[in-house]
Amino acid sequence: MSGFASGSDIISYVAVGDSFTEGLDDPCCETDGTGPVRYRGWADRLAEHLAADRDEVRYANLAVRGKLIRQVTGHQVPRAVELQPDLVTFCAGGNDIIRPGADPDATARIFETAIRKLAATGARIVVFTGMDTGFQPVMRHLRGKVATYNMHVRAVADDYGCDVVDLWGMHVLRDRQAWSRDRLHLSAEGHRRIALRVCEVLGADTPADWREPWPAATPRPWRSARREDLVWAREHLVPWIGRRLTGRSSGDGIEPKRPELEPLQPAGPGN
Repeated sequence: MSGFASGSDIISYVAVGDSFTEGLDDPCCETDGTGPVRYRGWADRLAEHLAADRDEVRYANLAVRGKLIRQVTGHQVPRAVELQPDLVTFCAGGNDIIRPGADPDATARIFETAIRKLAATGARIVVFTGMDTGFQPVMRHLRGKVATYNMHVRAVADDYGCDVVDLWGMHVLRDRQAWSRDRLHLSAEGHRRIALRVCEVLGADTPADWREPWPAATPRPWRSARREDLVWAREHLVPWIGRRLTGRSSGDGIEPKRPELEPLQPAGPGN
């Protein structure tokens, strides 16, 4: 498909998905602790890159943390269709795959339904494979299901002419510096690299290389690493299990951060 190279044009972009696309854990600004944190994330960064050399980019982000693919397809996709954008990014299914008893084949059928509806708009569609979880001890057992789902994603992308961002092949994401403290969401630097990767897939200008090696990490003594594991389990794993057992979601009561297509200001240097 044609690239999104620089030019004096106007484009509209809608991001659809869950916490990955909402931007957790990449806070956009400091807060005083009295209100909710607003997240930036790779989709915001992508929109900023696209706006850097265009007359205007109109951007909406419908993604909400914790949503299952059926919820994304049922609520966000119809809204994206209404907005009639030039570009749609769609990433969903991860919250389904990590649940006990998840069926990647059934999840893929819902994925195909969503892409079929989006493709009917004529928009350029970008989809994402799941990441390789082999480097994460807690998530390693899901690797086979993620790989199965990825094969479906690629097949659907071929059928509907979608661009594919291969997160599985992004080896830079296997470094702990790419992840936030909860070990489930990307760090700000992880999001920055994803945005650069999507720009590359789109054929847009990129100000940096997402493959750039990470700075050398400070060695962690064994005792400190185990202490971090205990803190992580208490602050992140136990609450996650609690939500699963009670049927709650981290996205309950959360509204999309950019529900309308609105003009975006260009990104600053180094973003």
